[in-house]
Amino acid sequence: MNQVLLIIDAQQELIDGNHERSAVFQKSQLIANINLVIEKAERAAVPVVFVRDLDVSDGKGSGFEIHKDIHVLTDAKIFDKSATNAFYETGLLEYLKSHQIKHIVVMGCETQHCIDSAVRTATINGFDVTLVGDGHSNLGNKLLNPEQIIKHHNETLHGHYNVDHFSIIRNAEEDLLLPTHDSYR
Repeated sequence: MNQVLLIIDAQQELIDGNHERSAVFQKSQLIANINLVIEKAERAAVPVVFVRDLDVSDGKGSGFEIHKDIHVLTDAKIFDKSATNAFYETGLLEYLKSHQIKHIVVMGCETQHCIDSAVRTATINGFDVTLVGDGHSNLGNKLLNPEQIIKHHNETLHGHYNVDHFSIIRNAEEDLLLPTHDSYR
């Protein structure tokens, strides 16, 4: 099956925080899980795609770059976005279709914004999605703490469907590159 690992907004300043905002929830575990899944993808010859948010660190400098502790493969593809949705005017959709991708494994930041919109948009566009349940994070908001937001989205997005394609939640330790979507159809 043609598949890809999609890592969204795993940028230095977004993960570590800055003078205006704190680090994301459980940042060390997030980085470790991203690296674990990148290692799995590399062993399985699955392409790795990063999407960076141009709003992070004003789109420049070390704060804008992918986090220094994340192992970026030399052949990883990188797209930059100016909207919450990783598919909006980035070339990502065209890239996935041109490579005949059927399954996307999603990780990154922030849960209730860019991760949620990527998962939903992917299913609408004909992809099955595995969201890594312990591979996304956020800062929380006025109503919910970060852990509640993660749990809510893992529950909400598991089984989320758009006719023929849907998302499931699995953790980093699982064999994410062996999709199980067909067992739910």
